[in-house]
Amino acid sequence: MSPIEKVIINKDVNINPIWIMRQAGRYLPEFRKIREKNTDFIKLCLDQDLSTEITLQPLKRFNLDAAIIFSDILMLPYGLGQKVEFKKNFGPILGELDINRISKIDEVDFVEKTHRIYKAIKKVSSDPILNNKNTIGFVGAPWTLLVYMINRQSPKKKLKNNFFEDDFLINRILLIIEKFLKIHIKNQIDNGANIIQIFDSWAGLLEEKDLPNYVYTPTLNLVNYVKSLKIPVICFPRNIKNYKEFCEIVNPDAVNIDYNVDPKEIVKSLKIPVQGGLDPKILLTDKEGLKNETLKYLEIFKDHPYIFNLGHGVLPETNPDMVNSLIQIVKEFK
Repeated sequence: MSPIEKVIINKDVNINPIWIMRQAGRYLPEFRKIREKNTDFIKLCLDQDLSTEITLQPLKRFNLDAAIIFSDILMLPYGLGQKVEFKKNFGPILGELDINRISKIDEVDFVEKTHRIYKAIKKVSSDPILNNKNTIGFVGAPWTLLVYMINRQSPKKKLKNNFFEDDFLINRILLIIEKFLKIHIKNQIDNGANIIQIFDSWAGLLEEKDLPNYVYTPTLNLVNYVKSLKIPVICFPRNIKNYKEFCEIVNPDAVNIDYNVDPKEIVKSLKIPVQGGLDPKILLTDKEGLKNETLKYLEIFKDHPYIFNLGHGVLPETNPDMVNSLIQIVKEFK
């Protein structure tokens, strides 16, 4: 059993495995070299050889406990035929949402557009470097994908004024998203992903009264589906106000916390294994500051099943040496 599975399944408190969100990415010079020659982000995600190489880059460099496949949550709307492109210094831009066209997409159409992701997962999971380490597959949560598909770009701080005006449309899209997320998850697991993480990047945009409809129920359906496939599932409902309520209702195997929550409150209120929390900006400071903040989290969670990670993705301007220092601090903690 891998270190991460020992924490999630056995609730082991004697180890602190570590992986990092966006560990395969722009802070690594070897990634930037590939990215310079491959400017189309979607094409890069669908190049099974390059995405495998990128996924394994951080594991060749650092003593991490998992690979997370180099892909994107927006491969789902892409697979459904909605145009997705990434504009430099702006982020994703999605095309018009044609509900009638998307309603006609079937599993064969979807997998035809996304199958190279699964081939990359197969290659990654069979690489010898993954010995006793996990291959993490992932999806966006239904709410976050709904936001991107209707908003057609990152909402940053707020949604379009008329976002909720067509209830019928929203419910239809949510059903389609859920159906194809299950297909996407199943294909990742069938090709070697042995943990699934569900990213709800925009959970924090909702008022409390809207959480049951848009976050709790759709995410619970996915969590139960992953559990039915006998694979651990981690949820990351970023900036949600009430992690305790989320965990009691959705009941993932582990939860990733963001850096805006107080870890001392989390350790008191949550029974399930916890992952993450460290502010990625700490990696932009100095080694002394990094050590202090890292040890703070390790001390708080020392009697609680805990996987070390960040409270969001590693920032592009991060020095890889700082990442190495972080991993050493975690590995040497007793």
